[in-house]
Parts: sequence; C-alpha cells; structure tokens
Amino acid sequence: MEPAWRQAGRGRGRGRGRGNTSADQVPGTKGAAQAGRSDARPANGRGCSLSTAAITRSRSQPDASNELSSLKRFEEIRKANQAAVQRFADEDTSSEEEGGDDFESQRGKIVASTFTSYSDHIGEESSRELERTKQYLNDAFQSGAQTCLICIASVKRNQAVWSCFRCYCIFHMPCIQKWAKDSIFLVSSVLDDDFGKNDHPWPCPKCRHQYEQSQTPTRYYCYCRKVEDPPQDPWLVPHSCGQVCDKEFKPLCGHKCLLLCHPGPCPPCPKMVSITCYCEKAKAISRRCSAKGWSCQRPCGRLLSCGQHKCEHLCHAGNCPECPRVSWQRCLCGRKTAEQLCASPQWQCEEVCRKTLPCGHHTCEQICHRGSCGNCPRSGFRVCPCGKSKSALPCTDDVPTCGDTCDRQLECGLHRCSMRCHRAPCEICRQEVEKQCRCGKHVKMLSCHKEYLCETKCAKLRDCQRHQCKKKCCSGNCPPCDQSCGRTLGCRNHKCPSACHRGTCYPCPETVEVKCNCSATVIIVPCGRERTTKPPRCKEQCKKPSTCHHPSREKHRCHFGPCPPCKQSCQKAQTTCAHLCPEPCHDEVLVKQENPCQPTGPWERRSAPAFILTTIPCPSCRVPIPTACLGKHEISPLPCHAARPYSCKRPCGRHLSCGNHACAIECHAVTTADGGDGQKAGKECQMCEEVCSHPRPPGCIHPCIQPCHEDACAPCSQMIRTKCHCKMATLYVECTKMTTADAETKICLNSCKNQCPKQLLCGHRCKATCHPGNCPEGCNQKVKMKCPCKRLKKVKLNYNTLWQFMLCPIHSPPLPLSALFSV
Repeated sequence: MEPAWRQAGRGRGRGRGRGNTSADQVPGTKGAAQAGRSDARPANGRGCSLSTAAITRSRSQPDASNELSSLKRFEEIRKANQAAVQRFADEDTSSEEEGGDDFESQRGKIVASTFTSYSDHIGEESSRELERTKQYLNDAFQSGAQTCLICIASVKRNQAVWSCFRCYCIFHMPCIQKWAKDSIFLVSSVLDDDFGKNDHPWPCPKCRHQYEQSQTPTRYYCYCRKVEDPPQDPWLVPHSCGQVCDKEFKPLCGHKCLLLCHPGPCPPCPKMVSITCYCEKAKAISRRCSAKGWSCQRPCGRLLSCGQHKCEHLCHAGNCPECPRVSWQRCLCGRKTAEQLCASPQWQCEEVCRKTLPCGHHTCEQICHRGSCGNCPRSGFRVCPCGKSKSALPCTDDVPTCGDTCDRQLECGLHRCSMRCHRAPCEICRQEVEKQCRCGKHVKMLSCHKEYLCETKCAKLRDCQRHQCKKKCCSGNCPPCDQSCGRTLGCRNHKCPSACHRGTCYPCPETVEVKCNCSATVIIVPCGRERTTKPPRCKEQCKKPSTCHHPSREKHRCHFGPCPPCKQSCQKAQTTCAHLCPEPCHDEVLVKQENPCQPTGPWERRSAPAFILTTIPCPSCRVPIPTACLGKHEISPLPCHAARPYSCKRPCGRHLSCGNHACAIECHAVTTADGGDGQKAGKECQMCEEVCSHPRPPGCIHPCIQPCHEDACAPCSQMIRTKCHCKMATLYVECTKMTTADAETKICLNSCKNQCPKQLLCGHRCKATCHPGNCPEGCNQKVKMKCPCKRLKKVKLNYNTLWQFMLCPIHSPPLPLSALFSV
C-alpha cells in the first residue's frame, strides 16, 4: 500500500474536470494553465463539452501534476524529518552524558577555573563547605546527578531551570511553575470560600521551604541571577553566566562570594581579618573570616551571674555557663537550709506557710513564699452562692443562702437552675426538648443534657477527594482523611507515605546508590533514576578470576559484562618442538558455527549462525631457526615447523671441471667428499657444454675452435684480409702475426712494398715505398723556375730551395706557390 502523501489526486475522476485540482497547487506548471482554461469553459460535471484533444491532454496532465505534487510533498516531509532529527539531537545533548578522557580533563579545567579566585585566597586549604560546593559542581557534569525531582528526568544544558534558595535543588522551569500553580490551587480550593482571592504560599518539592506566590519563577536566570537566559558555553558550568557570584556569605560577614557563577551554596568566606580571641585578652591576629573565632586557651575570668565567682572555663565563645559551685541557701520562708547551686539560690521547701493572718483566726495556706501573707480571704463583703445578695460578716461566720431561685445558667447554655440558692454545683439540665441530630437529617425528643447522634453515615468526600467520610452523623466539617495515600510515586519504586491528599504527591525523598561492578565506586542519585543512570567509571582493577590457563588476567579496570579476551602470550609448550607458543591466549575464542540443518524450502528462513566459545590448538611454531639452503648459499631464519633444507632459487654456482663455468642448475644438494672443496662441483652438478670462453688476444675477433678447456687457447691461424697503406692492394695476414706484432712490424705487414701513388704538394709523385700517414715533404726532383717578372732563372732548383727564390728583390709580397709552379 502506498503512503498517504502518494495517494493525493488518485480516484475515479482524476482525468476529468475535477482531476486538475492537484495541478492547481503547483503554480507555473502546464497542468495549472490547462486547468485554468478548462475551468473557464462550461462543463456538465463529466467534461462532455470538451474536445477530443482537450480530453487527451486532460488525461495526461494529472499524471505529471500528481508527480510534481508528490515530489513537493516528499521534499516537505524530508525537511520536517530532518528538523525533527536535529531537534531530537539538540534535546539529547546534555552535559551529564558527555564522557571520556577528554571530557574528564575538560571538566577539571572548568572546575579549576571556577575556583581560581577562591584558591588565590585560601591556597591549598579546604573545608567542609568548600567540598560541598565542589560536589555540586561535579554533579553538574556527572551523568544522572542532576535530576528534576518532579518529572524524574535529567537536567540538560539547553533546558531552562530554577534552583531552590534553601536546598539548592534544581528543577525544570515548566515543572516548578506547574508545581507552584497546582499547590496554590489545592490550598485555595480547600481553605478559601472566595476561591483565588487570598495569597497562599507554595512549598519547595524537596525541602518544603515556603515561597510566596509572587516568588513563583517566571524567567530563566543563571545561578547568581545576574543574567537572564544565560547562553550555552561548553567551557562554563551548565546554566552559569561565567561572572563572579557576588552573593553575600552566610552567616553575614560583609564580604561577597569570589567564585564564578556556580550551583549550590557558597563556600566559607576566605577573606583575612584581624580579630582577638573570645575573652579579648590576647593580641589580635589575622584569621580567615569564615573561621575568625578562636580561643587563647586561657581562663575566661568573667564574673558569673551569681555575682560572687568568676568563670573558670578556658576562653570560649558565647555567654559563660551558670556557676557550677554549691553553697548552703535558705528557702523562701527561711525555715530550712539546704545545699543549692550558686546559680539558683532561691528555692521553696514545699511546706505550707501556716502563719497567722491579720484576722487572728485563720492561718496562711500558701506554699513557702517570700513577703507578707496578705489579708484573710473571708474578710470584707461576701456574696451568697447564687450571687444575688451581699453581706458583711465576721470571717468566722459563713455567708447564708438568700432563699431566692438560683437562676444560674446550666451547662446546656439554654436553661437556668430552678432550685433555691445553694452552695453545691447545679445539677444537669433534665428538660425534654426536641433535638436535631448533628448531620441535621433526624429529630427526636431527648433530655437537654444528652446529645442526639443518628446512625446515618456521611457520604461526602473528604479533603483528599478520593475517600468518603463514612462518619456517623457528621456535622458537615468532615475530618481530614486518615488513610495513607498509597499512590505510586514518580520513582515507580515506592508509594506515597503521606496521609491521603489531593494533587500531586511530593517527590520520593529516597536516594539510591548506583555502583560499579565491584561496588568500589558509588554515586547517589534520586530514587527512580537508577534505571537510566550509567554506572560510574571505576578506577579499581577488575577482580574477576581468570577463565583461561593463566593464573591471573591482564590488568584492566572494573567493568560490567564479560572480561575482554585474554591477550597474554599463550606460553604453552609445543608438541613438535621445545619452544613455547608466543601467540595470544586462545583458550576462549569465538568461533562461528554454521547450522548444518538446511531449510526444507524457500518458505523457511535460514537460521543465523551461532558463535561459541572454544579452545583452539596452538598454531605451528613460528620461532625463527637459522637454516642453510641445499647449496649452502645462504642461511635464512625459517619458522620452526618449516625448518628444513630448502632451495634458495639461485644457480648452484659450483665450479665445473672445465674451471671456467659454474653450475647453472637451481640450488640443489651436492655430495662432497670429506674434506673436499666446498666450491667444487659434485656429481649432481651439470656437465659443461659451453664453447671456450677464454678471453681472445687483443685484436683477435675469431672464437676459439676448441671446446671449453682450462689451458690457454692455441694461436689463431685464421687469415685476415686487409688493405695496404696506400689502399691499392689486398693483403692476407695470419691473425696471430697481426695480434702479436709490434707497431713497426704491423706497418711492414700492412705495406704492399710498392711506390706510394700519392702526389706531393709540388705535384710530383711520392718516391717512398707504401707507407702509412702523410708523405714526406722533401722533394728532390730538379726543375726550372723563373720569377714572376721573368728576369731571374734557376735551373738546378729542388723543392727544398724553392722558398729561397720566392723573395725576389723586385716582388713584394711574394707570389703564391701555385703561381711559381705555373712559371
């Protein structure tokens, strides 16, 4: 079934006049424009007046419009889901739930920065109140430590809170506002005749401290109440503004708190003051303001209240105690003497005074007293018992009755005594009257002194609004409910122990200890939070016994659940060698076990594989053992279980019998005689099948025609064809003669013994035998030479003397040599 947002626009008439409604919701689309045009045309509800083309278009347009509408709704739902996820993530973020080593260090830094100003005044000292304040700060970061007792939920960084001024308990702002409103409503509904007109207080849910109605919190402030809606700062205490507290210390001393804005009570005043001791006898010294009272340990010496003795106690605070000494003191009447405390010298002997009164006939009947006894109580004017007549008689005579009707009001308050004046108390009223019962439902004739109570039980609800009064003949003012409330508290662990009442029960006052696994680390949380509070991090070592063959586990911290796998070295002896197993302990290893039962058909689901703890045998020994290869080329460390001769994949390399080559077979075992050379080939090595590889003489390019041999090669007898120096003749010379000849012999061997065909510079042929290099410069052939002016002539002139004739006295500069030859 498709979701609801995909079903929009579906139905029987989606291709008709009403089918364009969804396209109208997407402005700018073709479907919307077409729908606008179709609405302008008359229609009979089925689109009968539309043309065939319009009907065709109307059938195709809803599909596109529905698709656009679905995409639009999908995008809206996606954005709404993202916003919900982000909101949930923001609400779930709490200072309590942060944890880790980084968080621990960050918390330490925040607490240290909060106490910086205070520590500058007290140094390393500490006190009970200071530790209490630190505990409040640590609770602000501890997971589950700060809990709203009204809703039994964690107090998070991003939630508005209110703190009680007396017990410093923290509540959510909406929770405490609802609590105050409900408390005032319940009190007003019970006590006020004119509901809501009187100003009734409301109590703190924890300490029951009474707050006025005007003190109901309406705004979210920081702890010091300086900043409204304090911003969230990860480097500050949650719900703190980061400013100096500046609250006055209690008891008042004139100084203000130096800590940064903090939860809980302010610590003791750290200021230094100059003050003397309690008895003011010692010299004033400098002390902390919070502990400024001190004793000099000398006798006090102040006069006691008795006025006779001085205080013998050591220097102390407050008033001196009563004088502890005992002395003989007379009673008030002076008849007896007894030992009494000096602090209370007046005492009575508890005897009747019995002194004669001034009348001389009667004695004083007062207990031991001080001063005169007074006049006789029977002297002066006296009245009769009913109080109607007065007479002055001696104190020895009794006042007679007057004889008139007593007429004193009886106990019923309605009738008077009808007897004559008498001294005894009046009797009870015995008149018959019509009496109404206390609940006002029945009437009966009874004696006036009797109370009429009917048997009807009151059906009204008591002030708890849960139980009936059920009191016989109730007057209407039903007594408070005497039953126990018994409702389950918010903690879901206890029932309300208070008397049955209206409204919300007070939070559970109990606290629960949340312990680590070994119970060494404990945190105290409100009852009901133990189910959602993470156990504290314990720094003690785990004490569970080892379950593997090791005598003890690796050291790790206390934890819940099974211990981590043992990572100690196994150290069991191997079965194939004398080494110990170096692998991690494998006595308890999770092994996947497949279910061997195959499903009968596709309708049966394959069962998930099971993991069982089992002991795995020690793996093969991997201790490195130095092992040589088969051919003794190298020594490599091999695992103990594979330590045997192996092939190193290198050529054998042992010298063959030819003495020139080595065995090229892959590394193999070689049998050598005792004391034999380790580099000599054995019978397992190959036979040399190579040609001679001795180096040829310098200049010889012919290979040795003999097979591979150890001795020197024979001289090369190959003939070398070469050209003579003049390149005119081809010569054949033995290779060995050419390679062993010196430079002069090589010139002779390469010469054809003919005259050199080259021409000299003078134009004559070289007279020398075939030779290498340039021809000699001296030409000895005679020529006739004339100077350019043809005046001088030399007949016997050779090439060596030609340059002497070049500088003719007539010619300067001389002509080139070619010009001379032309002459």
